[in-house]
Amino acid sequence: MAIVLGIETSCDETGIAVVEDGRRIVASALASQVPIHAQFGGVVPEIASRRHTQCISQLAQQTIDEAGVAVEAVAVTIGPGLMGSLMVGVGFAKGLAYAWNVPLVPVHHIEGHIFSVFLSDNPPTFPFLALVVSGGHTCLIACDEPHQYRLLGSTRDDAVGESFDKVARMLELPYPGGPSIQEAAKAGNPRAIRFPRGLEHSGELEFSYSGLKTAVLYARQRQTASIADLAASFQWAAVDVLVSKTQLAIEKTGAARLVLAGGVAANRLLRERLVAELPIPVHMPHLSLCIDNGAMIAAAGDSRFRHGLRGDFRVTPDPNLPLCNKGVRS
Repeated sequence: MAIVLGIETSCDETGIAVVEDGRRIVASALASQVPIHAQFGGVVPEIASRRHTQCISQLAQQTIDEAGVAVEAVAVTIGPGLMGSLMVGVGFAKGLAYAWNVPLVPVHHIEGHIFSVFLSDNPPTFPFLALVVSGGHTCLIACDEPHQYRLLGSTRDDAVGESFDKVARMLELPYPGGPSIQEAAKAGNPRAIRFPRGLEHSGELEFSYSGLKTAVLYARQRQTASIADLAASFQWAAVDVLVSKTQLAIEKTGAARLVLAGGVAANRLLRERLVAELPIPVHMPHLSLCIDNGAMIAAAGDSRFRHGLRGDFRVTPDPNLPLCNKGVRS
């Protein structure tokens, strides 16, 4: 039995969790900064790092007390993300690992999202295809075996979550954009406007959302459609690209199962369409584990710990850390 403490501070959520055997959440706590950054319409890096500093110690103590078990390893996100935020988490993790005399396990943020699905009731088996969608990432990844990944395609400009935030601002909807657009779209017609699908017929597994975002801006300026119709049409187009590119990836790779992960994995339309339209099983994390959290880092850290991929106190955060076999050094 392995007990791993996970620490996630890559952006604006401070997540701490204790996970047993990479499958069961023993205790978890999350401090969200959404109300703070909402007034700016997006995350302000300096504010984010300061808030991590202010709450991480208390949050960790709360989680450790609730777990009531001895931690055998400390896992922490070392990238990608905001440099200041990453530094807070990595520094704190080093302190705990040193004080407890336990291994320090560095984790890639995207790998954490992938492993969030192993905390569900229906975890996948390797190999599988992963669609990771969030405010900073939109990518298709071939997960051949634990910690062996091949990036098949990513976004050339905005990530899908980022485009949701920007479009929400255009439509004068609240931040964050994902939930507010999903709510506004309930009263709209998703086929009211035929927005462009980036790289739709390219035959590639790359994504592009800049054209879609600009098309919404022009439609908004013309004022010929309601906010609900704009939101619904945008959401349908954004999801349409994710579904079609995933279908293409399945054809190209012969994948037998899909893992959906990341903040945008909480989108109801995306979840429903993937299940209904894909020819393979879709594994998804619980809605509470779609956003950045400590449990997903602990789950990934548990697997890395078991595979001997442990770090040391020389590890440093990298805001541009690539996801590849050597992306997180052991």
